[in-house]
Amino acid sequence: MANFYTLYMSIEIIILFFIISVIYASVGFGGGSSYLAVLTLVGMSMPMMRSISLICNIIVSLGGAYAYWKHGFLNIKKSLFITLFSVPMAFIGGSIGLKAEMFFILLGISLIVAAVFLFFENAFFSTAIFVTDKDDFHVKNRVFHAIMGIFIGFLSGLVGIGGGIFLSPLLHFTRWDNAKNIAATASFFICINSISGLAGQCLNHRFDADVVGVLPLLITVFIGGQIGNHVSISWLNLQTVRQLTAGLVMYAGINILLNYVKI
Repeated sequence: MANFYTLYMSIEIIILFFIISVIYASVGFGGGSSYLAVLTLVGMSMPMMRSISLICNIIVSLGGAYAYWKHGFLNIKKSLFITLFSVPMAFIGGSIGLKAEMFFILLGISLIVAAVFLFFENAFFSTAIFVTDKDDFHVKNRVFHAIMGIFIGFLSGLVGIGGGIFLSPLLHFTRWDNAKNIAATASFFICINSISGLAGQCLNHRFDADVVGVLPLLITVFIGGQIGNHVSISWLNLQTVRQLTAGLVMYAGINILLNYVKI
C-alpha cells in the first residue's frame, strides 16, 4: 500500500479529487465511481476504498441535495419512492465482506458500466421528454423504478458508490422528470444510499478509514462540491469533461479486470 504522504497528501490526488467533486456535483452526482478509480490506481486497499468513497459521496451529495431543495428542484416525496427501496439494499451490500478478488471484479465491471452510462448521458439528456401530467406516472413505471432502486442500492453498498451514475441516465430514459429535478433526485439518492452503505459497514465492522488521515481529501471534496453546486460553470465544456472522466473510469475498470480476472 502506498504510504501516507503519497496516498493522502499528494497534490496530484488532491487535485483529482477536487476536479471530480466539482464536475460531478454540477450534474447531481457524488463522484464515487471516480474516487474509486483514482484510489484503485494509487494502490489503496479494498476496505479503505469502500469507506472513503462513501464518505466523500456523502459530503458532496448532501450539499447538492440541500442546494437543489433550497431552490425548489428536489421533490422529496417523489424521490423517496425510489430511495426507500434502495436504502435497505445499500445497507445489506455495505455489510457484506467480500474477498478482495471478488470485490475488484465487481468494481471493475461497475466502473466500465458507469463509464458507458457517463459517456452516453448526453444522449439521454437530448432525447428525454419529461411528463408533466402526474397521471402519466404509470404503475408499470413505479414497478420498474422500484426494481431499479433495489438493484442499484445493493450494488452501491457492495462496491462503495452512491449509484447516481446509474440512476440518472435511467431516469432520463424513462422520462421521469426534467433534467434539474433528476439531478436533484440523484443527489438525494446518492446521499441516502451512501449513508446506508456506510452504516452497514460500521455496524458489521467493515468500516476502515482513518478520518483524520484523509481529512485533506474530505475538505477538498467539500470545497469542490460547493463550487459545483452553487457556482455556474457553463463556461466549461461539460460534455468533454464527462467524456474524459468516463475514459479514466473505463481505464481503471479494464485495468482492474485484467489484473483480477484469470482467463
